[in-house]
Amino acid sequence: MERFPLGPALIHYVECVFALQSLLREAAATPKLLGVADSARRIAVNWTEFLKREIDTTYATTVRLMDKVDAGQLAWKPASGSNWMTLGQLLKHMTEGCGAGMKGLVTGDWGLPEGKRIEDLAPEEMFPPAEKLPMVTSVEQAKRLLLQDKTAALRVVEEAGEQDLCRKEITAPWSAGKADPLGWQLYQMVAHLDRHKSQLFYYLKLQGKAVGTLDLWG
Repeated sequence: MERFPLGPALIHYVECVFALQSLLREAAATPKLLGVADSARRIAVNWTEFLKREIDTTYATTVRLMDKVDAGQLAWKPASGSNWMTLGQLLKHMTEGCGAGMKGLVTGDWGLPEGKRIEDLAPEEMFPPAEKLPMVTSVEQAKRLLLQDKTAALRVVEEAGEQDLCRKEITAPWSAGKADPLGWQLYQMVAHLDRHKSQLFYYLKLQGKAVGTLDLWG
């Protein structure tokens, strides 16, 4: 496996990210933290500002990676293994990977046909195999759809409001009945896009593209 040299500043940034993620997981799951009341503990995180920053950073880095995709490689996928998305399918999935999910969590609108609820979907409908996933027809289309998804994500965060982000608990359709604060649930959608951003990064590396740590982190 190729290793990348990390400077002290980047190492510190990575450590801070991991520490924050760990703290947020603990805060969401633990009724009391070091004897501090739950309400006071949650106010310590400004979910609105935190989510907006994560959205801006993640989408900006994703667009820069998309700019490195060759237009003629949309049908490419790794040669070994199974159930891989093609590059075009991955780009399409990324354009629906955050804002659309945020909207569904807050409003219940998952873009399904009228009369169909996401809770009623069979597992293979909610998580279809790669060969059934749609793809984009161009990199420019992917970038345009990604920008629309970012706009939707920011709108959802703004309209949800800090009080609901901090105090309202919801259950995601895939969380097996476990309720978490709305802010944490929306952050998981940003993380979803970020995971697939990493997938795109490694697709580009497998194609021989000159991408490195700074391309991944932005």
